[in-house]
Amino acid sequence: MTPMATPAPLRVLVVCTGNICRSPAVERLLAAGLGATYRGQSVGGLAPAIEVASAGAGAVAGAPMTEEMARLVADAGADPSGFTARQLTPQLIADADLVLAATRRHRTAVVELVPAAVRRTFTLRELARLAGTVEPSDLPGAGATTADRLAALVALAPARRGTVRPAKPEDDDVVDPYRQSAGVYARAFAQLRPAVQQIVDLVRP
Repeated sequence: MTPMATPAPLRVLVVCTGNICRSPAVERLLAAGLGATYRGQSVGGLAPAIEVASAGAGAVAGAPMTEEMARLVADAGADPSGFTARQLTPQLIADADLVLAATRRHRTAVVELVPAAVRRTFTLRELARLAGTVEPSDLPGAGATTADRLAALVALAPARRGTVRPAKPEDDDVVDPYRQSAGVYARAFAQLRPAVQQIVDLVRP
């Protein structure tokens, strides 16, 4: 009897510049919120339903998450340990089912590398805003997994672009706190954490 193939996980890729502040924070918060795995996490040989990873358009490759962001992530109840930055590549984008960018500039960089990814690439705050227009009943119901519901959100969201706009274009961006004060780190975290939670609250059954 031929064993059934293990289904591939739904892959989420988060992108910022250095891959040491914003995208690692979103990676770990989103994984914790969705009950997903993150890059490099062991799951005891079991295939995850959702895998969240991150990369940088100008990555400080091999570096850990900054101490300032790691503290904020840990204080929020997620695990910042064991993180290593890596460079964004076209293959990482091609393999992702959803790409979340820290800013509009990063979203543009992703689509320039892989134009076919345009309909599944959003800024984090953009997707959170679009998620706010989706009713829970618009997503799969009884028996659906978080992965099923997230996949449905990704399919619905492109058609909602243009229907709800931010007050200012820069409201789609998460500020870069690298080498900035604790206050700027707090501001960045205050921009990304509610956006992550908006998505999680919608797609968790």
